[in-house]
Amino acid sequence: MNTRHADIIIVGAGIIGLAHAYMAGKSGKKVIVFERHPAAVGASIANFGMLWPIGQTAGRMFDLAVQSRHLWLEVLAASKIPYSNTGSLHVACHKDEVDVGKEFAEIGPAHGYECAWLDRDAALTQSTALNPETVAGALWSATEATVDPREVLRLLPEFLHERHGVDFHWGCPVFGIENGRVQTAKGTWQAERIIVCSGSDFETLYPDFFTTSGLARCKLQMLRTKPQPSGWKLGPSLAGGLTFRFYPSFRICSTLLALQRRIAEEMPEYDRFGIHTMISQTTAGELTLGDSHDYGLMPSPFNRDEIDALILKHLNSFVRIPDLTVAERWHGIYSKHFERPYIRFQPEDGVEVITGLGGAGMTLSFGVAAETLGLLTRGEA
Repeated sequence: MNTRHADIIIVGAGIIGLAHAYMAGKSGKKVIVFERHPAAVGASIANFGMLWPIGQTAGRMFDLAVQSRHLWLEVLAASKIPYSNTGSLHVACHKDEVDVGKEFAEIGPAHGYECAWLDRDAALTQSTALNPETVAGALWSATEATVDPREVLRLLPEFLHERHGVDFHWGCPVFGIENGRVQTAKGTWQAERIIVCSGSDFETLYPDFFTTSGLARCKLQMLRTKPQPSGWKLGPSLAGGLTFRFYPSFRICSTLLALQRRIAEEMPEYDRFGIHTMISQTTAGELTLGDSHDYGLMPSPFNRDEIDALILKHLNSFVRIPDLTVAERWHGIYSKHFERPYIRFQPEDGVEVITGLGGAGMTLSFGVAAETLGLLTRGEA
């Protein structure tokens, strides 16, 4: 079979691969995307769909998240994929949660975060989902937006093909890469640049690197409700006070330690399962709920009812939802590095591997893709 050619080949049609396809396609490159499954079924569809700059560490990563958000809004407007640009609330019910929220609101703007502390009454006006009997206030941020990842992963490839001529080969695994040649189930292709965005699949390509990379997998359990009653809106995406201890951005707060100590002493099961609580709403009205974190090279394939019960218990402590009937339960698995925000390496000339974005894949995807294309343009990758 003859070798076929492209300017850029992308391995993986998750959100990282799609973001790279968008950036490369709109620059006029001939782009081919290979996805081993008939549709993307990895971590990119198994998440909240939150674009969450406030969770990123101040400095380079926050700036990258803001750039990514700008590009997200650009492609969402061009593709007409629905989204909500409603910001976020980190909801506080305990004094130590209030302390962290207030401190972050005080010092965060100097680091670029667009946020403010809302007292109880002001917080309640932002979301009818908040429980007035338990909520003491909330940290408001304007930069967060929400998409339905299932819609994005279905509709964005169609847009990329129609608008930018990106060709997708579904159900076509890549077996090997060498000297600019990509060996696939549908023959051999050659490209000037090859970008590998295969997520938590470490073993298929460059396994020797991944054994020494420090990458791990993370399994998270999540739930989704039935559509809420017509006309009821969540408003901003919500995060409970447990979330302050999860995102690295909040480590700038001196008050965080007291919160962490209370959770460890009073709620050790939430630390054991890495649980923090968040809620987003799809365009169809369902609520996505979660989540937990189980790290290792081979997380258990089995979900635990105990984890789902703990998530729902904590959510019920600060929200009142019209219908919390659970319609779906699932787990997703993403790759993560414990010391670096993500992994970028060049195993050979012309090949770029990007992975290990952890739970920030949706947030950082387009920013990382812009970074990659910038490096390629300058000849640094």
